[in-house]
Amino acid sequence: MIISRFCLKIFVLIISILISPFLYAAKNFKIVTENYPPFNMEENGKIVGISTDVMKELMKREKTEYTLELYPWARAFKMGMEEPNTVVYSTTRTPEREALFKWVGPLVSNDWVFFAKKGSKIKIKSLDDAKKYSVGGYNGDATSEFLLKENFVKGKNIQLATNDKQNALKLEAGRIDLWATGSQIGKWIAKTEKTGSIEPLFTFKKVELYAAFNKNTDDAVIKKLNETLDKMKKDGSVTKIFDRYK
Repeated sequence: MIISRFCLKIFVLIISILISPFLYAAKNFKIVTENYPPFNMEENGKIVGISTDVMKELMKREKTEYTLELYPWARAFKMGMEEPNTVVYSTTRTPEREALFKWVGPLVSNDWVFFAKKGSKIKIKSLDDAKKYSVGGYNGDATSEFLLKENFVKGKNIQLATNDKQNALKLEAGRIDLWATGSQIGKWIAKTEKTGSIEPLFTFKKVELYAAFNKNTDDAVIKKLNETLDKMKKDGSVTKIFDRYK
C-alpha cells in the first residue's frame, strides 16, 4: 500500500511536469500590436484603443496573464506566426492568412474604403475606376495586399508608404489622389493629425479585425476565448468600449 501511494505520487508529479507547459500556454500570452488608431495605439506611454480595450477585458475575464507591446506591423505579425503563446492584433482575417494563426473575434469592423480630400470631384464606383488614379497604401497592410492582387501596380497607381499617417499627409499635399484604408482609421488619423477634411468615396471590401493567436495555441483555449468575447458583445461591454472613442 505504501509503495502504491508512493508510485501514485510520483505519477502525479510526472504528469504535472508534463502538462505544466500547456497550462502555462493557456494562461500566459505575449500580446503584440502596431500603431493602428483608433483600434490600437500608444497615448501617454500606454497602449490603448478599441481593440486594445476589448483584448484587455477579454484577458481580465479569463483571468489570463499577459504582456502587451507595440511594434512595427511586419515585426508584430512575424512574432505572432513564429513565437508560441504570442497574439497579434488587430489582424484582418484573409484566406491567405487563415492557416497561419488561430483566430479570436471579430473584435471590430473596419471596412476598406477609398478616401479623397473633401470637395474632390473624383467619382469612384469600382476598383477599376480607382485604377485611373494614384492610390496611397502602406507596406504589409492587408488593404494594400488586396489591391495588389486586384492588379493595382506598385509605383504606378498605388504608392506604398511605411504607415497610414504618411498617406494622410500625402493626400492633403496632393501627392496622391486617393487613400485606401479602413473607414474608422482614415477618419481618426485625419482628425488627430489635423491633415484636412476627407470623405469616403467607395467601400471596396467589408472587413472585420481579429486577434491572431500563434497556431500552436490549444484549440480549447481559442474556443473559450471566443465564447467569452461573444458574452462581452451580448452584455454590451464591447459597445461601451466603442463609445469611449467616439
